[in-house]
Amino acid sequence: MVGKLILENGMVFEGKVFGYLKDTVGEVVFNTGMTGYQEILTDPSYYGQIVTMTYPLIGNYGLNLEDLESKSLKVKGFIVREKCNIPSNWRHELSLDAYLKENKVMGLEEIDTRALTKVLRNYGTMKGIITTKDLYEEDARSLISKFSNKEAVKIVSTKEAYVLEGEGKHVAILDFGVKENIIRSFKKRNCKLTVLPALTSSEEILRLSPDLVFLSNGPGDPEDLGEVIETIKQLIGKKPIGGICLGHQLLALALGGNTGKLKFGHRGVNHPVKDLEENKIYVTSQNHGYVVTKIPKMMEITHLNVNDGTVEGMRHKELSIFSVQFHPEACPGPKESNYLFDKFLALIK
Repeated sequence: MVGKLILENGMVFEGKVFGYLKDTVGEVVFNTGMTGYQEILTDPSYYGQIVTMTYPLIGNYGLNLEDLESKSLKVKGFIVREKCNIPSNWRHELSLDAYLKENKVMGLEEIDTRALTKVLRNYGTMKGIITTKDLYEEDARSLISKFSNKEAVKIVSTKEAYVLEGEGKHVAILDFGVKENIIRSFKKRNCKLTVLPALTSSEEILRLSPDLVFLSNGPGDPEDLGEVIETIKQLIGKKPIGGICLGHQLLALALGGNTGKLKFGHRGVNHPVKDLEENKIYVTSQNHGYVVTKIPKMMEITHLNVNDGTVEGMRHKELSIFSVQFHPEACPGPKESNYLFDKFLALIK
């Protein structure tokens, strides 16, 4: 069936729809990864977004039910140049088309994803709609303008606290959309984990007496989460604190720093980051549209993005507080940045 992507600036890309056939609106972004589409589809940080893959063939190794980053698909839509209809891998259980159908997510293929990526690079990420209807421009703009992602964290966060037992250190994870591999990474280190809803109060967290408070990744603008920022402020100096991605940005805001939106974000598996403490460069997986623009007074930069110089990590000069912007739990080929989980646990004295 013929379908099209209509961007908020009026540009139209026509192709063929697949997956679950229901119009969908979201923020259109692009990811440069050659692999990892299953992790992207199920990463809660992508909630509210229509993801475009720049690699031309997607779905060739199928999908399985083990490598999920959450229990369901989180993207609003999925755009590829060509989907593979006959996947080949000994672990695959479902095709891309079948997986999107099962999870009620709409896909679009056979558009020029290179041209779309150039538009997003030149003009920045923007809202859009994937539709099978012949919408007038004003109708499309009306539907697009109604889209908001401000409640994203509340939607993807766990609704109730749960505990994963372990004999090691006790880590309380504030779940803003935590990825399963973050949980696996702590479990591999034999930690006891208490995963908490995003809006859990500081009193409830301190009552658990964790060894480390960990701020997870998640979707959306960190400045929308004023209540969470206040909670983090109340935890500073009382417990060691670590964070990844959105957690890193929220920590910066709680300490008096600033954040801002990147033009088209960092989304891919080949972003070089320099660890200033180790004097080494690591290839990292990234997925974020916002970044720390002003470092808090008592923090020092530990990691920098080699491509554009943005802040990728910071540490408090006196307190046990450390965070990174990229995803050390992801494995885009190398697993070399897994060492950061040991650094998080080293915050515990």
